[in-house]
Amino acid sequence: MALESVDLGQVSGVEAQAPVWDHYLQGDPARLNSDFGEFLKRTAIRLDVRTDEQVAHEALNHRDPMIREQSLFQYVDRGLPGAVDLLTEAVKTDSVREVRWNALWALEKIGGPRALKALQSFVNDDDADVGEWARLFASELTTGLPAFDSRSWKQDPDRTFDETILLNIDVDVYVRLDDTGRHWGKISLAPQGLARSYGQAHACPNSATRDHQLVISKNLAGLHDDGTPHVENFLFRGVTNHASAGRGSFFFESRGLRPIFLSGQADNDTLGHRNEMVSAKRSGEWTTDPLMEIKGKPAIRYVRGAVQTWGYINFETMRGSSLEEILFPGNSILGTLDTPTGPMANAYITGTFKGKLVDWDGDGKIDVNSLDIYSTHEAEVDTNQDNIADEPGVQFCTRTNWMNS
Repeated sequence: MALESVDLGQVSGVEAQAPVWDHYLQGDPARLNSDFGEFLKRTAIRLDVRTDEQVAHEALNHRDPMIREQSLFQYVDRGLPGAVDLLTEAVKTDSVREVRWNALWALEKIGGPRALKALQSFVNDDDADVGEWARLFASELTTGLPAFDSRSWKQDPDRTFDETILLNIDVDVYVRLDDTGRHWGKISLAPQGLARSYGQAHACPNSATRDHQLVISKNLAGLHDDGTPHVENFLFRGVTNHASAGRGSFFFESRGLRPIFLSGQADNDTLGHRNEMVSAKRSGEWTTDPLMEIKGKPAIRYVRGAVQTWGYINFETMRGSSLEEILFPGNSILGTLDTPTGPMANAYITGTFKGKLVDWDGDGKIDVNSLDIYSTHEAEVDTNQDNIADEPGVQFCTRTNWMNS
């Protein structure tokens, strides 16, 4: 199940094909043909070269839940027949709740009557959050809006953030394979695969400021030998539109100082680094629950949206490697185009995210802000969670002492 060891000599005659314009009623190509990700989707080479049979087998049987989930999303991405049945079996049998609810998300991505029926069959699942995800996805397919259950909830008023929402993020990573711009490879990352390599992201709103300011905190497990998490925080600022009752449509931007490690691995300074102002954008919509009130405002129960950014992948170190061998903590970093290290940015990352409040401790009550978030209100690293920065102004883990070098 190694990634494609790409021989550019074999594909040098393959030209990136312009989209076929087969009907004048499609509309203005300035709008319809300006999605960079869609162009790459049509022309990129799939770097996961497992057979369809391998993908199906590992979706249900691999020992690593991350690989099982990767395989489920890979099966759907290939458009293979029987995807609804495979995903339904995974939801029924997998032992890991994250795999189960992300398999439900994959069913929503397929859509159609059979997928909807499968989703509806899990609404009363023994795991209340799996059941709520099923209800939510089924409602989105039929109405465009989420639906929730009526469980009770609890919130700690003394924590830094009023809410901590784990984000499930599904992306395609398009890797530039040479300097010609003609050859690109595609790696599809399901939520757990992305979390393992880039870090698990959390949306952290506070009721008083959420319309114009938000922290996205990213914790990466397994990078430090002592077991402490690697932390990367992003302070987003933007605008929220409240034209629809109970929902907020948002567009936020972030820009912060962080190191670009030339090794292509987080905290790996063997090849040196450059300190750059890295930017990011996020847009989407959140839905509030009037039955959950925090500081005079209804809590955000659910958020969904789109993500696109750039990164740096040291692809030469990945050739011939398995998914397990490349999806390890820190193996690839976020980057940006508008800095001196911009030419190193060789990975275009595009996808969608969804997150909702979850009962994390199994007591039957939804946990509104129980997740550990190592950030101040201003996105500074805060390892003891007291809302006092370890080092004022620093949003990225300082293990390598990058900020003083």
